[in-house]
Amino acid sequence: MSNMTPREIVQELDRHIIGQQDAKRAVAIALRNRWRRSQLSEELRNEITPKNILMIGPTGVGKTEIARRLAKLAQAPFIKVEATKFTEVGYVGRDVESIVRDLMDAAIKLTREAAKKQVKSRAEDAAEERVLNTLLRPARGEFENTDEDSTTRQRFRKMLREGKLDDKTIEIDVTEHVGVEIVTPPGMEDMSNQIQNLFQNMNTGKTKSRKVTVKEALKLLTDEEAAKLVNEDDIKSNALRSVEQNGIVFLDEMDKICKRMESSGGDVSREGVQRD
Repeated sequence: MSNMTPREIVQELDRHIIGQQDAKRAVAIALRNRWRRSQLSEELRNEITPKNILMIGPTGVGKTEIARRLAKLAQAPFIKVEATKFTEVGYVGRDVESIVRDLMDAAIKLTREAAKKQVKSRAEDAAEERVLNTLLRPARGEFENTDEDSTTRQRFRKMLREGKLDDKTIEIDVTEHVGVEIVTPPGMEDMSNQIQNLFQNMNTGKTKSRKVTVKEALKLLTDEEAAKLVNEDDIKSNALRSVEQNGIVFLDEMDKICKRMESSGGDVSREGVQRD
């Protein structure tokens, strides 16, 4: 969460969005109050509930962009949802509670990326060693502890870092992930996404050989090594904390689910959505 003052937050938003000073000031103060809330003890923090902000204006004036830039500035999980896509449970459309699930997914992705950045240097070193092992394997099979082997390895390392071997094709072993395509009836997309995400993150422990260029191999192996270095349990717990304390949900098209009390007809009821 950013510890910038409201004035500094407005100045940062001014770099990307023209005008809308009232909206910028409102969100800047809200973000600062959110930061101040995070500095309190847990007992006091639970007594202070962040307020919602209602933005009214025609399409294209910057409502969504203000919220998106604010979330990026605060490094907070952010999702934009359209209110018209949600109806009461049992009708066509999505359940309102799926907003929280989508926000959690966004938080996990954000937290995982941040964790991988922290171990990026170690992951790149490990990936470099694996590529060097592959490049030098045909010449000598298993490496021997000799000065000649060390000199050759250092020469190849220098060429690798200078990009002289980027276009060379090599064969590497990469971890195989489960690929499953889930097809569900209309209205059950949430269940489909959850099942697919479950399988997507599963590691079979098996490897498969791929022929790629050295440049592609470095990227693939760096991602694989970074995934080994991060702790998934810590990522999930940190993501949950981020959603609870910093999560931002932007609800669009709220006006389209409102109706006058005297209106009637065969349309699907949205009163439950408004209440939620």
